[in-house]
Amino acid sequence: MAVSIVMPALEMAQETGKIISWLKKEGDPISKGEPLAEIETDKVVLELEASADGVLAGVNASAGDVVQVGKTIAWIVAPGEKPPVEAQSAAPAARTMSEQSKQAVAAATSTPAAPAAPKVEAPKVEVRVSPKARRMAEQLGVDLSAVTGTGPGGVISAEDVERAAESKKSAPAAAPAPAPWPSGSPNLSSIARLMAERTTHSWTSAPHFFLVREIDASGLIAAREKHGKAITHTDLLVAIVARGLARHPKMNASWTGSAIQYNPTINISIAIAVKDGVVGAVIPNADSATLSAISAKRRDLAERARAGRLHPPDVTGGTFTISNLGMFGVDAFSAIITPPQAAVLAVGRIADRVVPVNGLIGIRPILTLTLSSDHRVVDGAQAAAFLNDVAEALTSGAQLL
Repeated sequence: MAVSIVMPALEMAQETGKIISWLKKEGDPISKGEPLAEIETDKVVLELEASADGVLAGVNASAGDVVQVGKTIAWIVAPGEKPPVEAQSAAPAARTMSEQSKQAVAAATSTPAAPAAPKVEAPKVEVRVSPKARRMAEQLGVDLSAVTGTGPGGVISAEDVERAAESKKSAPAAAPAPAPWPSGSPNLSSIARLMAERTTHSWTSAPHFFLVREIDASGLIAAREKHGKAITHTDLLVAIVARGLARHPKMNASWTGSAIQYNPTINISIAIAVKDGVVGAVIPNADSATLSAISAKRRDLAERARAGRLHPPDVTGGTFTISNLGMFGVDAFSAIITPPQAAVLAVGRIADRVVPVNGLIGIRPILTLTLSSDHRVVDGAQAAAFLNDVAEALTSGAQLL
């Protein structure tokens, strides 16, 4: 029995997807789970996998086509079987006839246009040039149409060409034309467009409030050195934040539009910069994962995100986001919450600063954390308690691990 291959959707708001390329061609045998095509959705570029064994047939969308979600783009059939024929022509035909009828009515009721006046072409003026002058003009790069002939009957002579060439040399060089300003606007990718829509919606609908905490990162640095270079500060942050969320479940909740929903799992979404924007790659069940498992998952997600090879499960189900810009030299910043999550933790760089230490002046590595929270879900005291636990864990060398 034929199985349809449809344009997938990662979320309810997604309307279309774009086919980047087909990895199989019509008539190829395929196995269940085998990649068939690369699809760009509103979140990521993903590989569309076969849902059954068979032969690829009835491909009706090409690379570059933007297709409605749920629309069949190909079929998986048994060897020798023909793909079903979808009844797609009725509605378009009706629309076409309607458009033709409108055009016919418009043509019948409109005032006949006056016949266009015949174009009058200017008489062509023949430029008379002596053979020698023509050769010289080619050699010297002189435009004969700009030369006035002084020979008999207005013929352009070699002397005319020489004078034009000398005049061209002595003329001051024209200033280079300034580069034109970009016209119009660049076409946004699906990822960039969705990021713009989501951040605008979040910023204008969710009542953000921000808490800032500076901590001594000596314990965090020591914890990383203890575990080796394979473990990053982000890995430690994911582990500590996830365990902190287990103690503060409201920070791991979601706003449904009218109520607070507590999430049964703690899935940390890491903001990763890609070519056209930022994607949130998810580490599921981060509160129970080991530090080495978190590190391996984070590296895998980062590599595939930058290569455009994330899959739907990689970007769905996040309950809390961590955005780290410390590697870019950013001291501190405020991040926008990713709906329907309740909060996001923005992490700056670790920088040495002069601070008081036991009543004396000292130099310590300082890290700035900024917690953005949705006031519909949590209040200031609840967010502050969570941030305090995270800060103390980082200061004391990741005691929550």
